Amino acid sequence: MFVSDHAKQVALDEQSYKMKMTVKMRTEYKPVLHMPVLKEGRDRGPLHGSDPYGQPGYPLPDASPDYLVTGTHPYPSAPGVALTADTQMQKMPSEAGVHSMALALPPSQARQEASRTAASVADIHRHAGGAERSHPPQHALSLMEGGTKTSALVPRKAPTMPKPQWHPPWKLYRVISGHLGWIWDLASGKLKLSLTGHISTVRGVAVSTRSPYLFSCGEDKQVKCWDLEYNKVIRHYHGHLSAVYDLDLHPTIDVLVTCSRDATARVWDIRTKANVHTLSGHTNTVATVKCQSAEPQVVTGSHDTTIRLWDLVAGKTRATLTNHKKSVRALVLHPRQYTFASGSPDNIKQWKCPDGNFIQNLSGHNAIINTLAVNSDGVLVSGADNGTIHMWDWRTGYNFQRIHAAVQPGSLDSESGIFACVFDQSESRLITAEADKTIKVYKEDDTATEESHPVNWKPEILKRKRF
Repeated sequence: MFVSDHAKQVALDEQSYKMKMTVKMRTEYKPVLHMPVLKEGRDRGPLHGSDPYGQPGYPLPDASPDYLVTGTHPYPSAPGVALTADTQMQKMPSEAGVHSMALALPPSQARQEASRTAASVADIHRHAGGAERSHPPQHALSLMEGGTKTSALVPRKAPTMPKPQWHPPWKLYRVISGHLGWIWDLASGKLKLSLTGHISTVRGVAVSTRSPYLFSCGEDKQVKCWDLEYNKVIRHYHGHLSAVYDLDLHPTIDVLVTCSRDATARVWDIRTKANVHTLSGHTNTVATVKCQSAEPQVVTGSHDTTIRLWDLVAGKTRATLTNHKKSVRALVLHPRQYTFASGSPDNIKQWKCPDGNFIQNLSGHNAIINTLAVNSDGVLVSGADNGTIHMWDWRTGYNFQRIHAAVQPGSLDSESGIFACVFDQSESRLITAEADKTIKVYKEDDTATEESHPVNWKPEILKRKRF
């Protein structure tokens, strides 16, 4: 009799414990139990009679091939977006539907995606528009032949750099010293004309191709127009509140654009001297400006690390490029392609017009880049404050030559900075203005061949490019 009462009590305690555990499971693990039912589980038969923890009476979700996942909120709440029963519920496709979608993909799509690179002009035009980003190593789910599915993960093939175009190396051709004037005869290296008028450092010079005018700007806040027939100043453009760092002429209309340490760029009517627009938006010194006839007609780079593309008609920003992490001091427009490059201590970056879509990084010139130049043959030159010049293949970003010219005798090593560089009209000579008060002229080495100066290139996997 005693044993029978004890057995009943144990049974009651066990039943009470099971009821408590069932309530706990429903309360704490109900969201987990609403996860999709695996096909392997369905194949073993219905399990709605008990939960995964062995407790009876807990109903599992319907084992239909089309199941619902609730509470995932595929449409996040936001001002003006109301969550409804529809938007809080996402219907998942069946396995047959997923399988058919996978088979519908072009078989070469994965290979095409994997071989993407901004190395060629065709690639630049085809892929422009993608945001700059760093791609982590990825794997793709592959389907075996015959339409049978497999869970084998195949690593995606990393992109490789195509072979760059061969460019002959450049060598120093002439040094013009005694920098006391402005205009030189490039062929002889002799001074032809001195123009005096600025009372502080001259930061920018531009010669018009539409009129016999030369424009200059400097740290004295002045912008001057010189008539080269009379060799005198004929116009002043007043308005900047601080040093003027750069200027550029519009190629097709009589407009001059200047930029300044006052964080603005100004658009001037050359003939009337009117300040047509004051381009505001940068938060620090605007160090460089470029103009072109196509949109964007004005591009500026600033010490605030951004590049701005401007609507010249409206006088407003049409796009702001924030990829650089350090000051942007140099811009250059490609003479034939609808692209441009920007120089900063973090990277040289290439962009596609008109919206400033990122193309690729050119990494390796680890210095403050003051100037950029590019010719029609695709040779990009970057000059830095430590006196180094790097030569790049524009298409692939391959750095094919590095130059560190010796400073003029009597100068300090600290006076080896490259302040400006430009190709002449023939694009066969590169002219640099340097901190040792010299102008240096470089030209291609006529004796160099692909055999004597081979491209040091291997089809290596591209390094992942960073912002």
